[in-house]
This record gives sequence, C-alpha cells and structure tokens, in this order.
Amino acid sequence: MKRTLLALALVGFGCSALAQTSVKIGHAGPLTGPISHIGKDGENGARLAIDDANAKGITIGGRKVQFELVGEDDQADPRVATTVAQRLADTGVKGVVGHVTSGASIPASRIYEQAGIPMITPSSTNPKLTLQGYEVTFRVIANDLQQGAAMARHAAQSLQVGKVAIIDDRTAYGQGLADAFADSLKQHGVQVVGREFTTDKATDFTAILTKIKGRQPDALFFGGMDAQAAPMLRQMRQLGIGARFLGGDGVCTSEMIKLAGEAMSADTYCTQAGIPMAKMPGGAQFNERFKERFKTDVQLYAPYSYDATMALIEAMKTAGSAEPQKYLPALQKLDMQGITGTIAFDRNGDIRDGGVTMYRFSDGKWEALN
Repeated sequence: MKRTLLALALVGFGCSALAQTSVKIGHAGPLTGPISHIGKDGENGARLAIDDANAKGITIGGRKVQFELVGEDDQADPRVATTVAQRLADTGVKGVVGHVTSGASIPASRIYEQAGIPMITPSSTNPKLTLQGYEVTFRVIANDLQQGAAMARHAAQSLQVGKVAIIDDRTAYGQGLADAFADSLKQHGVQVVGREFTTDKATDFTAILTKIKGRQPDALFFGGMDAQAAPMLRQMRQLGIGARFLGGDGVCTSEMIKLAGEAMSADTYCTQAGIPMAKMPGGAQFNERFKERFKTDVQLYAPYSYDATMALIEAMKTAGSAEPQKYLPALQKLDMQGITGTIAFDRNGDIRDGGVTMYRFSDGKWEALN
C-alpha cells in the first residue's frame, strides 16, 4: 500500500512538472571583441528581465512558464550575425532581443522575418532596419535621424561652430549616424570641411587626423563606437587639434571615459537615444538592482534590453500564447510602461516618441545637458 501511494505521488509530481512550459528567448550581441562590454551590458539587461519574469510565476494560456535566455555572440560582424540568427531560429527561440549593432541587426532581420520570429533591438539605430517592410522587426530606442538632427542643432546653435569634419567607421551604425548628422548640418548652414572613413577595427588615425588638421575645423564628429573614439580623441590632442569632439551613443559610455583618459575634456559631447537613467520612470531602481546583480555599472543599453525582453513577454501574456504567429499582433499593438518609458510601436516597428539626450563630459562623467 505504501509503495502504491509513493508511486502515485511520484506520478503526480511528474505531471505537475510537465505542466510548466519552457519558453526560450534569444539575445544576440558582441560578447567578444572591442565592444564586448556593450554586448554583455545588453545581455545582462535581458537576463535581469528573465529573472524578474520567472520570479513572478507568469502563466501563459493557463500554463505556468519558465523563461530561458539563450545568449549568442555575433561579434558585431554582419556575416556572423546571420549564422547566429539561424542558430537561434533552429534552437526554437520564441523571440529575440537584439542585435546590438545595426550592422548585425540589418542582415539578421531577414533570417527572423523568414522564420517568423519577432526581434526587438535595444540599440540598433540605423533607420534602414525598420524600413525594410518586415513584420517582425521592432526597435525600443530612437534612430539615427533623430540623433543626427539633435547633434547638428546643438553644434550650430549652442556651440556655434562654422566648420565640421566628419569621420565614420563604415559600419551601418557609424556611417548611418554620420550621414544623418551631415544632412542635418546643411539645414543649419554649417560647412563640412572633410569627410573621412576608417574601420571598426582601426586604432591608428594619425593620417586621417593630420589631413583634417590642415582644414582647421571647429568640431570633429565621429560616427562609431568608443573602442575607436577613445584612441582617436587621444591622437587628436597629441596632434594639437583643439576642435570639439562630437559623437553619438556609441561614444556615450563609461568605457569611453576610461579609455580616453586625460584626453577627455569639457569640449567632448555625445548624443544618446533615450533619456538619462535618472529620469527614466524606473531608472534609479533598475540601476541599483543591476549593480547588485552583476557587480558592474550599466554601460548603455541594459534598460532597453530589459524593456525589449519584457515587451516580448507582455505580448505573449496578452495573446495567451508564446507562439510567434499568435502573439505578433499583440506586440504590434503593445502599449506598456517600461523602465525607459512607454513601449509602443509605430507601423514600421519604431518606438513612438523616442527621445534623444545631449551629454557633455564634466567632472569625470557624462553630464546631461538637455
């Protein structure tokens, strides 16, 4: 009798365990290489969201769900990104947070569209990403057109520069941002006295900077990431170029301050899509919890990765299903309060009312201007 009761208890336990459904959500970004700190930042933001969702004991369609984060390293390389995207699709993920860079997101988005798997990038800002006509592509951050316009307006009106030199790293992100900035400068009557190119692997910019020095720009704008921006700024100062240094969100990192060292000055500015963490609806609490969980500061996109992950989960809850084709309509109509603000998408998949903040280096940190 005791053995029979024990057997029945074990069967009951097994049925209870089977009632819990596992749902995989992917994250893709650079986990190795010069901007791995940014990729890991995004992955940690998604991981914190997964932890929070599992702690709540969420049910979808009447079944308790255990979410699992599947992280992949795309090395910020377009070719690797497509391989990673296919691997995530084959693994059976129900949604993807990523990719981090535009150069990776744009080619990867085709794979997700073919597989019918929604992807939400927390950081890819090239406008082309959401202009491809794909149904499953979304973005929770402002794009390059908004950032370029903001920096051009600040350069012309607040800094009153007359001549600007522009360098970009030839990536989808860097070149897209530089193009948006250059186009916006025309509206303000600012002259572009040089347009140069490098790569996202370069570390020596002496030749380019020497050429630019002779044109005596009032400011130099770099479209790219902190791994190139920092040595570029140091070499600018070594060559005696006193122009203001301007950049986008790829420059707005604590790593930029560490890598550039004494070359950082009050003449260093950057734009960042979104609003300062201290002004985000849930920013202060998120920052505290993030540091406690991962023993490191937020670099850039962790709050946006968190919101992207929660957006996928919220759409699944609303639809009562984790199957992409069933929850996609709910994602398209989503309107939820996130850490960074209201998460709602327009018909292209772009975030509605995406903000941009201007920063200036001051007293050892980035200080929000407006």
